[in-house]
Amino acid sequence: MINNYLEIAKIVSVHGIRGEVNAQAWCDSLAVLCKLKKLYNKDGSIIYEIEKSRPKSDSMAILKLKGTDTPEAAQRIRNKVLYADRNDIKLPKGTYFIADLIGIECVSEDGEALGKITDVLETGANDVYEITRDGKKFYIPAVPSVVLETDIEAGKMTVYKMEGLFDAD
Repeated sequence: MINNYLEIAKIVSVHGIRGEVNAQAWCDSLAVLCKLKKLYNKDGSIIYEIEKSRPKSDSMAILKLKGTDTPEAAQRIRNKVLYADRNDIKLPKGTYFIADLIGIECVSEDGEALGKITDVLETGANDVYEITRDGKKFYIPAVPSVVLETDIEAGKMTVYKMEGLFDAD
């Protein structure tokens, strides 16, 4: 099931005296968080309008949310997890939200079930997909020569089964 709202950040502390908060970004790029105009709670029933935002560090942003004008008001929303509407984030072609990859079935070119994606490791050069089958974990690089097709709607990823990669030993 595809969720419309994706975890993007967590408010970790108050910043200054004007009601600003420090938000730890949980997305690939801090720029994505800082470009958004609205954030939400998990089910989208609460909207946090962003008056302004700016990077503080590589993984932290300072947010000024509408209606949060004092340190006391900012303190009341501390530890809140913030969600983005997936429709507000444009992904480059061939990239996917990690939340959509977790749990999809991984199969070889000839249809052999290899397991399910249980984690995505961000290594710098390329991501690595953790695939779990019968309690054993296998790892494949998320590169076009290995990942042949990804169908999020069908919940399936087809991969080139490199020799020795899925051996149980």
